[in-house]
Amino acid sequence: MSLKVFITGASSGIGEALAVYYAAQGANLGLVARRAEFLESLNQRLGGQHACYALDVSDAPALHTAAGDFIDRFGAPDIIIANAGVSAGTLSEFEEDLVVFKRVMDTNVYGMAATFSPFIPAMKAAGGERRLVGIASVAGIRGLPGAEAYSASKAAAIVYLESLRLEMRPYGIKVVTIAPGYIATPMTAVNPYKMPFLLPAEKAAQRFAAAIARGTTYTVIPWQMGVVAKILHLLPNWLYDRLFTSAPRKPRGLLG
Repeated sequence: MSLKVFITGASSGIGEALAVYYAAQGANLGLVARRAEFLESLNQRLGGQHACYALDVSDAPALHTAAGDFIDRFGAPDIIIANAGVSAGTLSEFEEDLVVFKRVMDTNVYGMAATFSPFIPAMKAAGGERRLVGIASVAGIRGLPGAEAYSASKAAAIVYLESLRLEMRPYGIKVVTIAPGYIATPMTAVNPYKMPFLLPAEKAAQRFAAAIARGTTYTVIPWQMGVVAKILHLLPNWLYDRLFTSAPRKPRGLLG
């Protein structure tokens, strides 16, 4: 029986690479993104038989409708990948950044919960081993300068997914948290600084899929960034502050 996989943020970057990967495995896909034309183009490249939903993940009613349609067409999903995310440089001192701050939190945190919510009852009823996958970031390990909203959103996502994991465990639904380092996507293309261990999206998708298949509770990809993340987590505040106060920043006002 074919896998049933629902992916948000599917029109580019990691989401697109995951869609290509799972389509090659014969999966039936639900593809979500804001840009309908990009979704339809991707669907045609993948054979044209997948379900496309042009919506914003902060729109919970739209996601509920999409979930109902997907379940009617294919049944309860085996895997849901909440991948949709936006990033922008933000500083709290600037009032105009607060709108961007809210947008980042609405997409990266609320949008993740809104993606999972309408599917969970059907997944519980269907039984079997199923996966809720949240794409976090190493930026959620420690707060990065100039990335107040993004770091906060990814830290919140990591803790949210851990809480959800405990809730889903009795039902055999595994919650997988993936914290990528630098992946070559349109989101990272605008970064004006060096990105160590940069991984092509296609290779990242293969590694993500392997972690999902194993039901890994938490992983950093690539592994080299996992080592870096562990070191950063252990640094005392005085040393972390000294090392990162002057670190390069993502430009303000960029949402991508």
